[in-house]
Amino acid sequence: MRDDGLERAINAVGGVAELARKIGISQPSVSNWNKVPAQRVIAVEAVTGVSRNHLRPDLYSEPLLLEEAIDPVDAARAQEYLLLATLLSAAPSRRLLDQLSALTGDTTPLGRAHVELAEAAAGAVAAKIEREYFDLFVGLGRGEILPYASYYLTGFLNERPLSRLRADLAALGIERVAINSEPEDHAAILCEIMAGFAAGRFAASSDTQRAFFEKHLAPWMGRLFADIERAGGATFYRAVGALGRAFMEIETEAFTFAN
Repeated sequence: MRDDGLERAINAVGGVAELARKIGISQPSVSNWNKVPAQRVIAVEAVTGVSRNHLRPDLYSEPLLLEEAIDPVDAARAQEYLLLATLLSAAPSRRLLDQLSALTGDTTPLGRAHVELAEAAAGAVAAKIEREYFDLFVGLGRGEILPYASYYLTGFLNERPLSRLRADLAALGIERVAINSEPEDHAAILCEIMAGFAAGRFAASSDTQRAFFEKHLAPWMGRLFADIERAGGATFYRAVGALGRAFMEIETEAFTFAN
């Protein structure tokens, strides 16, 4: 029996087949769910507009805006990472585009990137962005961009950077969901892990967070976002690339000063 969160997600997009298509997995896989698997929550939220709090209240019982007890800087960092994780895991729904179009910013590079993303979202057609996402990251055989650490660092998928990441995640007590077919070195997963650190969902000292960032994100993720920004097939995602690149530069500088 499906739980309420999964039922709402299916109804939001018009059926099991449509939900499966939008998140890029087979219809039988979704048919066998009784609740949204943990590793699919962000993707389902992105394509349906149903919040993670409703999809999996057992995992996300707190509101999307993080608790006041968290340092405001870390709360802002977590929100930024979650936004990037959401946009890298699936094409945004119409509801998310409407939310993005309300973003504001200042004259800093990150602030300008927020404004550019808002402008891109305001004029966007959800179906066109869905096709853009497919062409960029999925493709027929492969997309224009492969957002995996192993590929960026070695030129191949599932190489040593992935095994090193898995060892570090195990040491931190962060477990891979058994039915998750996406390698952990996908950029969306790494951004979600960093959001978990910043928000306090994963226990890690500031030194541990810095070491994780410097080892698993800093060597390649800025290049990924730069590639997205200048990709031939990017229109909406050009603004996503600019945002990610600006944020990675800020994180790199901040962790460097923290040494």
